[in-house]
Amino acid sequence: MNVNWVDLLGYLAVSLMFSTFYMKNMIPLRIIGIISNIVFIVYTSHAHILPIFILHVALLPMNCLRLVQMLRLIKQVRKASEGDMSFEFMIPHMTKELFKEGDIVFHKGDRAEKIYLLKSGHLSVDELDAAIRPGEIFGEMGVFASEQVRRATLRCKTDVELLSMTDKHIRQLYYQNPHFGFYLIQLLLKRFSQNELHSTLKVPLPTE
Repeated sequence: MNVNWVDLLGYLAVSLMFSTFYMKNMIPLRIIGIISNIVFIVYTSHAHILPIFILHVALLPMNCLRLVQMLRLIKQVRKASEGDMSFEFMIPHMTKELFKEGDIVFHKGDRAEKIYLLKSGHLSVDELDAAIRPGEIFGEMGVFASEQVRRATLRCKTDVELLSMTDKHIRQLYYQNPHFGFYLIQLLLKRFSQNELHSTLKVPLPTE
């Protein structure tokens, strides 16, 4: 049986496509998929198999787009993991809340549904001899705890301006933005470290 170069292209294209079903890493899978698309396009154009030709002409730009998106995401994750985790990028996603002196932001036992950033004013924790300073983020431990319950009552010592973000919005931003995901990890690790210091030295901590 004589096998010409067009047939060999067909066998190669099928082999490449078949190999993608066994690949677990998405970057190599997309690269092999792109090569497979190109080989299929050349093969089907010479073999005059129009439906398969059209299919791979359509799949090629889609695979290229997905590869670029994955490489861009990897770059963003690497940048986020190595960079300075400032909370400034969170501010456009947060909602302003105003409180008067003596108001309660939340009570002990309330459901923890938001994290907060104190923009201005002074807050105190009833259960602890502790205060929260402007620029501090707080409330994240309660949001990410399994029971999602506040462990202290937070009271306004002066008029207060807060920026808040709901737990639903937090989860959406976490999945959409790797920078935010790494910031949350660092924030939680910092809070855990503070908790360990508190348990050792009995130092008052910001409320959860």
